[in-house]
Amino acid sequence: MHHADQHFFRLGLLLAGGGAAVRRTAAAAPPDQPLASGLLAGGVGPALIEAARRLMDNEARTVRDRAEAAGWRWLVPGDAEYPELLSSMADPPLGLFVCGELSNKPAVAIVGSRKATPYGLQVARLLGEELGRAGVITVSGMARGVDAQAHRGALDGGGVSWAVWGTGPDTVYPAEHAGLARELAASGALITEYPPGTPPRKHHFPERNRILAGLSRATVVVEAAARSGALITARLAMEEGRDVLAVPGNIFSELSVGPNTLLRVGARPLLTPRDLFDAIGEPPPEDSRASPPHDDLGIEPGEALSVDEIAARVGAGVSDVAARLLDLELAGDVRRMEDGRYVRTASNLPGER
Repeated sequence: MHHADQHFFRLGLLLAGGGAAVRRTAAAAPPDQPLASGLLAGGVGPALIEAARRLMDNEARTVRDRAEAAGWRWLVPGDAEYPELLSSMADPPLGLFVCGELSNKPAVAIVGSRKATPYGLQVARLLGEELGRAGVITVSGMARGVDAQAHRGALDGGGVSWAVWGTGPDTVYPAEHAGLARELAASGALITEYPPGTPPRKHHFPERNRILAGLSRATVVVEAAARSGALITARLAMEEGRDVLAVPGNIFSELSVGPNTLLRVGARPLLTPRDLFDAIGEPPPEDSRASPPHDDLGIEPGEALSVDEIAARVGAGVSDVAARLLDLELAGDVRRMEDGRYVRTASNLPGER
């Protein structure tokens, strides 16, 4: 079977319902023989293989054409763009729909809670920004909370970020992240193993997490509850022999149970961005930006404060604090969140770069 036919046969397998068992058998099939023969030898039923062959001649081509018309392409192992790290996984996808550009530059997955605290959101954005400034790709799932902030940080740092979806190429989820999806596709990539028309089914998100881990040299868990998709990603990364880092958290917080438990079982603690760069063997970005003091405003790392709260803390008038915040915001030293509170930006957090 020629490589072009492999594209459609693998897509036919996907459309025929080929799941984890088929993916694993395909990954283990000898590369010097036709994939169909390897699947049969590995115990895949002939009915499924025959269904894939029927689908590859008609429906698979239609699906491919629809995806390409929308700016997506179908990649399979052996294609120049197909990520090398995915090929070494025990359960790689049969193929990927991709919108944007892929590369084999180092990548790090940043995952965590959809309901993260201001501290977790700030850490995720900081890490994404630092990775972006260093030329390391940030991988996440484009969910609310930690994922979105990690992507935003990477974009803020002038870097590349990939979003791995749990839906088909024609379904942005959550819908309010449509603008973020466009930005990511313009400078990085949107990735999914699911065909067009696939809605956001609950079981797709833990399933797609293996791709997040598989694309990345390391996975960072920022905040996560005890039963969290982020912990699934971390477990999968460990199974693939990839580094897992966890941001230590408040022992009284439910969202700290995940990362603190990972630390107990051997994950690396992430105390500063340098810990992450040490783990992946890449140099951190050069920091040429000065960090003006924030003591006059009393905003501590990880805090999000309103103008009134800052004024009460430092004993100054609200109008004076508001004017000072405006100056700092224009200088890029603080950032105003959607709820009106202010946080320190990455360039003004303590710790090594």
